[in-house]
Parts: sequence; structure tokens; C-alpha cells
Amino acid sequence: MLERYGFLGFLKLGVSLIYTKVFFKQARLIRLPFDIRNKKFIEIGKKFTSGVGCRIEAYPENKEKVVFIGENVQINDYVHISGMKGVRLGNNVLIASKVFISDLNHGNYSDEGSIDSPDTPPSERKLYAKPIIIEDNVWLGEFVSVLPGVTIGKGSIVGANSVVSKSLPPNVIAVGTPAKVVKKYNFDTKKWDKV
Repeated sequence: MLERYGFLGFLKLGVSLIYTKVFFKQARLIRLPFDIRNKKFIEIGKKFTSGVGCRIEAYPENKEKVVFIGENVQINDYVHISGMKGVRLGNNVLIASKVFISDLNHGNYSDEGSIDSPDTPPSERKLYAKPIIIEDNVWLGEFVSVLPGVTIGKGSIVGANSVVSKSLPPNVIAVGTPAKVVKKYNFDTKKWDKV
């Protein structure tokens, strides 16, 4: 391990391991720095692993848990997860670096309810949220953004730099901005078929 990480990296890894065992006993390894805001509203499952510079935050409306991370979830460096209504990550989810997952916005810009004006400073607009669900065995590539109100179906893969603005069915590969399904897994042939 010393050969792989070098002396300083090995030392940092040791400090991160101690931090993990003291503050997140069920986790496998949380690499520091790690920013968690409103921890009491966040549930992290067994065998959780994080990269460096991750930020997980909760802003619940009703003082209940709003961020749920399943078992054996791995998030890489600089992942940002933010929840207000509910962000749920299933089991065995793999998230590459620099991924953004947030169920909330400063303001409402949809056809539903009150629409915010561009004349109002963004920081003064009321927070508006819709839950996000990322089901089991999902893999999100580098720089993916998952927007409010989205469900990503079990076993799906989202390619690097994609923006998921609409829900994705199970067992698909989606890419682009906005993310669109390009392949679906065929359980009969055991191949990914183009859509």
C-alpha cells in the first residue's frame, strides 16, 4: 500500500480510516476532506466509500431524514449530494468524480405553482424541491448532473458529462444533455442493444 500511495498518501489514508471508524462506523472508508451538513438528516448505509472533497448536505422541510445512501455505495472525488425533499441512492451505486445530485433549486421555473421572476435575486428565491431516486446497481459517469424529480432505474448507466433532467428506465445506457437512452440491456441475448 505504501508503494501505491507514497508515504504522505499512506498517512492521509490512515487519518481518513481513523475518522471513518470514529464518526461513521458502518462505512468502509471516508477520505478527507469530507463535508457533511446536517448529519442527523442523512442516513449512510454499510460499506460506504467516498473520495476526497465530497459534500453531502440536507435541508429538510419537516426535520426528517432526507438523504438516504444504500449499502456498498461508492462515490469518488468531489461528489456533491444535496437533499430537501428526498435523495435516495440504492445499494451498490457507483458514482464517478465531480457528480452533482440535488433535489432542490433556488426558485421554481416549471409550469407548476408559483414561478420566480428574474428580478428577484437568486439567493432570495424560495427553495423548491422534487425527490430524486437512484435505484440499485446504477453507475453515474464523470461530471454527471442529476436534477430534481428524476428517477434512474435499476442497473442503468449514465455516461460522462450527461445531465439527467428526466427519469430513466431500468437497465439502460443514457448519454447527453439532456440524457437520452442509447442502449437497453437484452436479458435474452445478454447484450446491450442500440435503441
